Amino acid sequence: MPNAGALRIEIVNRAAAWGRCHARIEQRRDIRGQVLSGILAHRFRGILEGYLPEQRLYLRSDSDQTRFIRLSPGTQAVAIFGSAAVVGWAIIATAILLMDSISAGDAREQAMRNQALYEQRLNAMSDARDARAEEARAAQERFAAALEQISAMQSKLLASEDRRRELETGIGVIQATLRRTMDERDAARGERDRLVAALEGGEGPGPEGQTKLAEVEATLAFLNAALESTAAERDRMADAAAEALALADELEFERDLSRARNEKIFAQLEEALTVSVEPLEKMFSAAGLPPERLLDAVRQGYSGTGGPLTPISFSTKAAEPTEEELRANAILKGLDRMNLYRLAAEKAPFSMPVRSGYRLTSGFGQRWGRLHAGTDFAGAHGTPIYATADGVVSHAGWLSGYGRLVKIQHEFGIETRYAHLSRIRVSDGERVVKGQRIGDMGNTGRSTGTHLHYETRVNGEPINPMNFIRAARDVF
Repeated sequence: MPNAGALRIEIVNRAAAWGRCHARIEQRRDIRGQVLSGILAHRFRGILEGYLPEQRLYLRSDSDQTRFIRLSPGTQAVAIFGSAAVVGWAIIATAILLMDSISAGDAREQAMRNQALYEQRLNAMSDARDARAEEARAAQERFAAALEQISAMQSKLLASEDRRRELETGIGVIQATLRRTMDERDAARGERDRLVAALEGGEGPGPEGQTKLAEVEATLAFLNAALESTAAERDRMADAAAEALALADELEFERDLSRARNEKIFAQLEEALTVSVEPLEKMFSAAGLPPERLLDAVRQGYSGTGGPLTPISFSTKAAEPTEEELRANAILKGLDRMNLYRLAAEKAPFSMPVRSGYRLTSGFGQRWGRLHAGTDFAGAHGTPIYATADGVVSHAGWLSGYGRLVKIQHEFGIETRYAHLSRIRVSDGERVVKGQRIGDMGNTGRSTGTHLHYETRVNGEPINPMNFIRAARDVF
């Protein structure tokens, strides 16, 4: 058996031989790669020299010394490719700018068309609102006239009822008198028959009997005349009672017709109120303004009473109000609610701060880890900026990152901010109206370009301004 040490030496020698062989193989491979690279480089230089031969630029100085600069094919290729890259970049950048300009022009045209459509729709909705208000006023006038007619007819009906009761009472009195008179007539006839029987029995009446007989005949004549007069009066009273009953039936028919007309008017008014009030409630809810709290604030500012929208007063006789009176008061309350919404819509910032030549560049929300508390409208330098609602200017000047800033305090705890202005056209404490120009668009403060940063805040909390704008667009 061979020695273990000799075996290990043999293994080590073979491993070393294998390593040397592997190194020679790698060396040959590297040499082959270098040769191949040299061949490719030589061929590439040959191709370049075929298309771009070596050039020399001679430079002559004032001292008649001539120097030259050698331009190798590689240098020429690098220069050509660099120039081509610069030209291509310029072409691509120009194309991008042209496309951006064309898209911006299309966006402006689209914005102008949208604004024109919005204004047309706003005018149409305003006309429709005025027409509904006019119809409501006309319906209210018709309702008041109908109530007056109903009151007059009810008065006539009550008078006819009183007259009928008086006639019934008179007829009862006449009938009692007639019965009493008939009893007296029967008694007088009995007395006359007794006297006649006494005369026929041969007993001659004395002077006293003759006098009594004359009195009985006079009484009978009077009673016959009274009976004829009472019968005629009874017939006349019966005719009058029949006429009163016919008049009562006619008045009741007219009252039913008037109730039917009033029911139709009530239904139309209630439907018109529903159609008019519900969109307004949705508009304020979408803008983050609770309707009931908003209406309470409007009532505090407009607390006067009286006029056509005052609720109908009920009877002073402690009688329960009728169904018509309750419905009428409900309609009047609805009209008052719609009027309060109208006042609130005029006082809240539902209009656009920029009216021409703008593009929305950044919306409300988180941006770069911070809250972007408004909406950005980009446009040309100096674009007019308008107040979106009536209010009082609480700040007009420079404010850190906002640059030139205008703050306007509105009703219901709403505040609007207009930042990065190039020029401010209002001053602190000035009262402004909706649509008044308050400044010009600029690039002041922490801004990357000309634009308007527009904010709306309710009780100090930032609210997305597009909530107001979209809510008003959906309604108006």
